[in-house]
Amino acid sequence: MKKLKVSIILNLIIVILTLFSTISMFLGFHFMSSNIVLSSTSIDVFKFFTVDSNVFGGVVSFILLIYEVLYLKKKTSIPKYVYILKYMACVGLLLTFITTACFLAPFSNYPFYMFYLNSNFFYHFMIPVLYFISFVFFEDCSLKFNDTFLGIIPMVTYSIYYIINVVSHLNNGVVLYKYDFYGFLRGGLNTIGIVVLTIYLVTYIMSLIIYFIKRRFYENN
Repeated sequence: MKKLKVSIILNLIIVILTLFSTISMFLGFHFMSSNIVLSSTSIDVFKFFTVDSNVFGGVVSFILLIYEVLYLKKKTSIPKYVYILKYMACVGLLLTFITTACFLAPFSNYPFYMFYLNSNFFYHFMIPVLYFISFVFFEDCSLKFNDTFLGIIPMVTYSIYYIINVVSHLNNGVVLYKYDFYGFLRGGLNTIGIVVLTIYLVTYIMSLIIYFIKRRFYENN
């Protein structure tokens, strides 16, 4: 019961941070610095996987939060599909965390810290960390190995949008940075195959990491 209460608190914090971050970026509200990267305003914010994965995670945490409160009051059980959605969201958020820390920030022309200003501080760091902690250590659900393949669904869905967006806005066959805003195709359109396969592989590795850590922790508690 103690773990459940901690999970409720963490999910509530996640929902609040997601709501605050999304509204702030949507309105262009800068509470740290005006020097920002990977940011936008209005409906355009949803072109980023960072925003989409965090919003998806926030919605799932809100759904789970409702079920957890009801379960705490002994009014209902928590459906397995909610935990599966939480797992999928956790994979997407871990991917966001790793991609920012190991690819976007180190290999960009901007200082590392600029990727963690304003809403991106919560999107790229706080929410992914809290999400991982809440799902792995405080939510009692058992995953099957086949569930690991579900973890890549958010990225596969987003990649379809990203590819269509880039390909439909080519300038005489040249990839435009405006549409390749993550810089994944800076090597040219001919690299799209290896880039997509690499991203899918990395995503699945994230899915496996969460699965095995969760399984080990779940079996030992």
